[in-house]
Order: sequence, then C-alpha cells, then structure tokens
Amino acid sequence: MSTQAHSDPRELQLSRLLPATPEQVYRAWTEPALLCQWFAPLPYTTPHAELDVRPGGSNLVVMRDPDGNDYPNAGVYLEVIPNQKLVITDAYSRAWQPAEKPFMTVILTFAAEAGGTRYTALVRHWSVADREAHEAMGFHSGWGQATDQLAALLARL
Repeated sequence: MSTQAHSDPRELQLSRLLPATPEQVYRAWTEPALLCQWFAPLPYTTPHAELDVRPGGSNLVVMRDPDGNDYPNAGVYLEVIPNQKLVITDAYSRAWQPAEKPFMTVILTFAAEAGGTRYTALVRHWSVADREAHEAMGFHSGWGQATDQLAALLARL
C-alpha cells in the first residue's frame, strides 16, 4: 500500500492492490450494509450509512467513537461510473445544499490489475491547511487501517 502527498499540496493519496474484483470493491463502497462493516478505523465503528449512489445523490455516513459519540459525515456524489469510479464531496450536505464548512472531495478509482483491483483514493482538500489538518488527524494510518478492514471484508465476499 502506498500513502503519499500528491503533487498538488492540497491532495493526499492512498493506493493499494486489493485481492478482489473492481465490482466487489465498488459494492463495498456503495452498499450500506457492507460499508458499515469496514469504513471507520477500529475502535471507531460505522453504525449507519445512507447512500443514494448516483450523480447528485446524497450520502450520510455516521462514525462512532469508543465513547459512543457520533460523527455524521454528509456529502453528495458528483460522478458515478459503476465498478470504476466514485467522486464524492462534502461541499454539499444533500441535494445541492451547500455545506457549512467544505473540507474535501474524494476521487475513488477501481481498476483491474494483476488479478485484483488497484484501489486508489485521491483526496482533494479545499486548502493546504485542510490537507495538513487531515494528515494530523491521521489520514495515512486511519485510511490505511480502513483499507485493511476493506480487504478483510472483500476476502469474505
């Protein structure tokens, strides 16, 4: 797995070859029951997900910390290419309603490679300060651990 700062100082990237098909990785991102099984890095959990997977569709993913505090994350899908690509932003909370504080746009790609899937998450932040804050929150370890959990889920599908 590679995690790195991208050439743009507002971007972070994680890329990993997963032992699953692009269809399986896409399902894990687009089916609420599957997403809830891997999305938050343990000991955080994902007790709830609403996913209207279509351009302009909204999503709501709730992460819960070990003390029971919930962290709702709302966004909108900008681009959906089944089994290949998802683009999601928190610039809108739902149905083109601007978010109070936009933070990032996530570009997920799923490409067949070497009998598996090259899974890449490119995260574009609104500012360098937002990217730095995301790194300080643990982007590399958190997204890395969530990707490990994703791989474990994919092995069971």
